[in-house]
Amino acid sequence: MNNDTLQASREWWSQKWLELLDSYRFKKRLERARNYSRQGNVLNIEFKGAKVLARVQGSEPEPYKVSLSIDHFSEEEWGYVIETMSQRAIFAAKLLAGEMPQNIEEVFTANGLSLFPFTLSDVHSKCSCPDKANPCKHIGAVYYQLGDRFSEDPFVLFQLRGRTKEQIISDLRQLRGAKVDVTAPETPETKPPTQPSLSVNLGSFWEYQEPLESSLVVIAPSGSETVLDVLGAIPLAKTEESTVSSTSGDVVTKYLDTVYQQVSQQAMLVAMNMGGG
Repeated sequence: MNNDTLQASREWWSQKWLELLDSYRFKKRLERARNYSRQGNVLNIEFKGAKVLARVQGSEPEPYKVSLSIDHFSEEEWGYVIETMSQRAIFAAKLLAGEMPQNIEEVFTANGLSLFPFTLSDVHSKCSCPDKANPCKHIGAVYYQLGDRFSEDPFVLFQLRGRTKEQIISDLRQLRGAKVDVTAPETPETKPPTQPSLSVNLGSFWEYQEPLESSLVVIAPSGSETVLDVLGAIPLAKTEESTVSSTSGDVVTKYLDTVYQQVSQQAMLVAMNMGGG
């Protein structure tokens, strides 16, 4: 969140709170209350649980005591709110980072609640001054000071509703942690693959003594053409005796052709395991 966005969020919180005062019809009293706040008449503000306690300097030497509170949400209501927060990832992420989402009030309205008071009558306030009007200018000054507090730390309003920032973050972490534990798939225990122990006899590795399946088809090379046919006639010297009849090359070629045929037949028999070789 950049500074501009953060400032806009703070101004939104402060403005939302101060709208309660704007609904007050006694404008002159509000003006005096605003002057008290600006002039430093609010001597101190402290939180005692979910109650705001303050001392405001009036016309008398002794400061007046002001108390202010709003209705708490019940444990059940807070449970619903925290559950809704955890289901909305952006809300949970910002809250866990200590940031207040600007549209956080949606979480409360989804559960039939309102984070901000609707009217001034929803804020319970008292002052030790003799003025019977409520809010008096001393209470009004505290209202304005709380608007500044909300601007600095919006989580203060959570505290007024009964939950501190630390409690909300802790509840969110526990709830989201429990969800992770439930939804995380169980990781089966993996064992390293066992290598099969093989006993290999290198001397007979390339031997195969079992007969082939009878359904297999052995395709024998064609006997009509051999490497001799590809190479052509053997260039042997001609003799006087062989000039009339077959040449020496023809004789050698015919002999080798016979040898090729015998070797081919023998190889096929061996492959079919039908004969020795």
